[in-house]
Amino acid sequence: MASGLPYSLPNFSESAIFQFLFLYFQFPQMEWLIDLLSPGNETLASAVMLYSFVIFSGIYLGKIKVFGVSLGVTLVLFVGILLGHFGYSVQSDILHFLRDFGLILFIFSIGMQVGPGFFSSFKEGGVRMNMLAVAGVLLNAAIAVGIYYIQGGASGNTSLPEMVGIMSGAVTNTPGLGAAQQTVLQINSAASDVSQQMSMGYAAAYPLGVVGIIISLILIKKIFRIDLQKEIDEVEEDKNDSQLAPHVVTYKVTNELMAGLDIQKIHTVINANFVVSRIEKPDGTVRIPKSEDILELGDLVLIVCSIQDEETFNRFIGPKVDKKWEMVQGPVVSKKILVTKTEYNGVKLGSLRLRMGYKLNVTRVTRAGVDLLATANLRLQIGDRLTVVGKPEDIERLGNKLGNSLKRLNEPNLFTMFIGIFLGIIVGSIPFFLPGMSVPMKLGLAGGPLIVAILISAYGTKFHLVTYTNSSANMLLREIGICLFLASVGIAAGKDFAATVFNIRGAMWVGYGLIITLIPLLVIGIIARGKYKMNYLAIIGMLSGNYTDPPALAYANKVANNDAPAVAYSTVYPLTMFMRVIVAQLLILFLAS
Repeated sequence: MASGLPYSLPNFSESAIFQFLFLYFQFPQMEWLIDLLSPGNETLASAVMLYSFVIFSGIYLGKIKVFGVSLGVTLVLFVGILLGHFGYSVQSDILHFLRDFGLILFIFSIGMQVGPGFFSSFKEGGVRMNMLAVAGVLLNAAIAVGIYYIQGGASGNTSLPEMVGIMSGAVTNTPGLGAAQQTVLQINSAASDVSQQMSMGYAAAYPLGVVGIIISLILIKKIFRIDLQKEIDEVEEDKNDSQLAPHVVTYKVTNELMAGLDIQKIHTVINANFVVSRIEKPDGTVRIPKSEDILELGDLVLIVCSIQDEETFNRFIGPKVDKKWEMVQGPVVSKKILVTKTEYNGVKLGSLRLRMGYKLNVTRVTRAGVDLLATANLRLQIGDRLTVVGKPEDIERLGNKLGNSLKRLNEPNLFTMFIGIFLGIIVGSIPFFLPGMSVPMKLGLAGGPLIVAILISAYGTKFHLVTYTNSSANMLLREIGICLFLASVGIAAGKDFAATVFNIRGAMWVGYGLIITLIPLLVIGIIARGKYKMNYLAIIGMLSGNYTDPPALAYANKVANNDAPAVAYSTVYPLTMFMRVIVAQLLILFLAS
């Protein structure tokens, strides 16, 4: 008898518990669960459960690698198609909202990510890479249109919207598919069947699109008989050859013409961007140089400059010397300070008067993982890390002024995000009347937010808009957006997918996609290597970025074992992403309207 209870508690064994649960599930009380999980239930609760299952199952399956290649989050699309095939569905208004809102989140997050490097990617060596990438995009479109007319045009088995879907899958570009679908619905709001056919074409071409990119990278290596180790050595020799990368060198003052000049005068004599970080006097004392400090013979000077200017300082000041400044015992330290106060967003570094007001030197600014030379005209952005040299108490004063709070960076900046989406939808709704078109062109829910996000992230600091979003928050928004979009597309297309794709017509779609994948990659790769003699590691990174394909980049990084492919990928990715969204829309507007 249990204490305080008028009856004894039965002692259940594990087998008895399982028997009870089994019998309980046979009772009518559990019909609510069966009804909730059954196809055809279009309640809000069942819709949320369906989306959740499609997304977590797709993400899990997308991690499985076959011959070292995985399809990633794209498996969400195929799980959605599978469940749609077995009768699972969602109310059309809910499905359309989640599809479009997911696309907007995905596109806007991409724009915010690529925006800071979008315009700088056109400078110097990036121009050639971007022009080759644009040529690849146009060649993809030309081949898709050519196949469309060869197979019969409007009277053929494959419509132009379906061909655009196949092209988007062949180049593994989901935003292009979303933009084209939006354009189809913009022309005819009742054309949901056409939009679903585009999704099927995308799904048919996508798997071999991923594999085809890697095959083309291997073929280019075989065609030119490339010695991979030689290419790696070449990259290692040139990896520091960058105008943006700060180069830290120590010089000994031996030039009598420079002795007796102050730091300010030296900046007028030497025509280069540089920062004098520290000076060690012959007696061993270390100081932070101010503009009026004078160089003397025998001084050791730590200078931060571009590597191209190294020889200039060698001639003007004196020879380079090897010195480990971090081991020097002196009254100065080097620390990093985070810019986290919004009032300094967009402010020029020179306006802070750090040498005069704080007796500090900023030797470099780290932004999004890239080291920038700390010039007076460099505009600060929230999230910048300033490498500052000086006395600890002076650095602390500057840190309090600029914020230096990691916690503030972790706070999501929803204001800029939603004002950007608001403006992006307005821009996407502006009609452009072009001759020869039956309907006005609009950038739509894909193009508008993309353009606004790029502009805000590139120039928002001039209007004191905080554009910083930490990489985790950006990735979360991006992945949520693409998962909602792919799940919606898959569920909608699943009903007719098997009947449409698993036949001769579907096999032709796969073949069309492989042609669209391989030919442009081989042509651009041969031109890049044969005519421009580009390094193979840069070529494979550029081609991976041209198809905005992370699995291909992962393969390229594994081959190279350095960051050369990633640099080339990031150089062409912004413009390529923009072009693929716009070109997919233009094909629909000009040829299918």
